[in-house]
Amino acid sequence: MNRYYISDLHFYHESLNFQMDCRGFANREEMNAYMIRQWNSRVEPEDEVYILGDFSVAKGPATNEIAGQLNGKLYLIEGNHDERFLKDKNFDRDRFEWIRPYAEIHDRKRKVILSHYPIVCYNGQYRRGKDGKAKVYMLYGHVHRSDDERLVRTFQKITRETLRVQRGEEQPRPIPCQMINCFCMFSDYIPLTLDEWIEKDRERQQSAAQY
Repeated sequence: MNRYYISDLHFYHESLNFQMDCRGFANREEMNAYMIRQWNSRVEPEDEVYILGDFSVAKGPATNEIAGQLNGKLYLIEGNHDERFLKDKNFDRDRFEWIRPYAEIHDRKRKVILSHYPIVCYNGQYRRGKDGKAKVYMLYGHVHRSDDERLVRTFQKITRETLRVQRGEEQPRPIPCQMINCFCMFSDYIPLTLDEWIEKDRERQQSAAQY
């Protein structure tokens, strides 16, 4: 069993093909089909996938149809665009293991904060192991690759350059501050593991075209 994460798929959101994301698909049907293929190319039925909000902009029946085609056990963090199907009495909540506005889980001895919105002062952002590596990761969505994402990255850079003395230590060290945007376009619509998102985020930080 593997554990994967992804955000802001926006199934059925036609305008994202030529506005904001400029995804480039001919229509929403082509976009939906591609995202389903990409998802199922990685995810097996026994795998867990945590969706960090904005799964679909459609109502219940259409969203049910999409969810029924996706492999894996689904967990949904509520996004601002999910209200349309979440409030629909015809939406099948049983397809999801749970649906929550926020969650904290553990993944290979690391704490993971799950929120649709980036949390700049998240629970455990100062914690690091004896090896100096972060012990807590904040995974988010919502901002896609917008100007808001640039602001989040700027805040993170400032935080990582800030020195702080942790409990039990004598010398100050930089705050780890591990905030990772799991925007679906960063992974070509494929859910990734935590380690894969960490590596993807590292590559984005080193690239001149982070957004």
